[in-house]
Amino acid sequence: MSAPLQADQGTSYAGILGIGAYRPARVVPNSEVVEAIDSSDEWIQQRSGIKTRGFADDSETIVAMSVAASRDALAQAGVDPRQVDCVVVATVSHLLQTPSAATAIAHELGTDGAAAFDVSAACAGFCHGITLASDMVRGGSARYVLVIGVERLSDITSRTDRGTAFIFADGAGAAVVGPSDVPAIGPVVWGSDGEQYDLIRQREDWRDVIASDAPVMPHLTMQGNEVFRWASFSMAKVALQALDRAGVSVDQLDCFVPHQANNRITDAMARSMKLPPHVRIARDIVDAGNTSAASIPLALDRMMRDGDARSGDVALLIAFGAGLSYAAQVVTIP
Repeated sequence: MSAPLQADQGTSYAGILGIGAYRPARVVPNSEVVEAIDSSDEWIQQRSGIKTRGFADDSETIVAMSVAASRDALAQAGVDPRQVDCVVVATVSHLLQTPSAATAIAHELGTDGAAAFDVSAACAGFCHGITLASDMVRGGSARYVLVIGVERLSDITSRTDRGTAFIFADGAGAAVVGPSDVPAIGPVVWGSDGEQYDLIRQREDWRDVIASDAPVMPHLTMQGNEVFRWASFSMAKVALQALDRAGVSVDQLDCFVPHQANNRITDAMARSMKLPPHVRIARDIVDAGNTSAASIPLALDRMMRDGDARSGDVALLIAFGAGLSYAAQVVTIP
């Protein structure tokens, strides 16, 4: 008779223990992008709410921004890098197909050979990472997991595309997930709508770029009106499902931290969910633009620094983007 296998023993609950962020030094106002897309500051603000965004310089790489954000998150959590068992990086703008950005970040941070991998779920990537980290901690495959959302979307955005040039931006955010005495990361509601796969996508296939007479960097493209309709209404239902699964009512919610895609989408979701006036809503997009996988940790960090999110508050996170992929969960603010 074969010997029975032993199983890992994790903890009953997991929570976010620390948050960190890195924002590029260069702040780009709407006035710098309007001429190339025949637009205006007023039009951009009406369409999206964006006033400025951050563009990374050559020194602000995916790895460098991630390491800076991670150090802040680890310090807040009181966790030494050598205690980190796994590094999960959500990004679509790390331009090496392999190796992953996560392995380089884990090394730069000084982890003790932590497991490391990237997640490609576009704007929903950070929430996917939080879910994976929570399951690792509770399942016993890791005690402390570092989750990073990072993008350099300025590298893959066409400056002349009127539908995207004013939206996308750069930055990094990080969270440390570890054991908790009480439930602090609720059940995830996640999925994808592959039937609408083409609504947000890389415009050119790399093989076509290589075969062309004048190769150029592939760029992101988006069918804005269709994405707006899908996100504004479908995602409100997902958000309410996440609240229900966590056993939290809208009246018990303190903070709403949606992916910073568009202020009009955020407003439509809040109306559809009938959020009470006391719920504080993240509006980081106004100054930071849409940073895809980095947007939720960046927005959460700003709310914490500004006092709009306090330790122990109950927050609803929801992210959605290319794929079309989405994920939502209720968390307790560290």
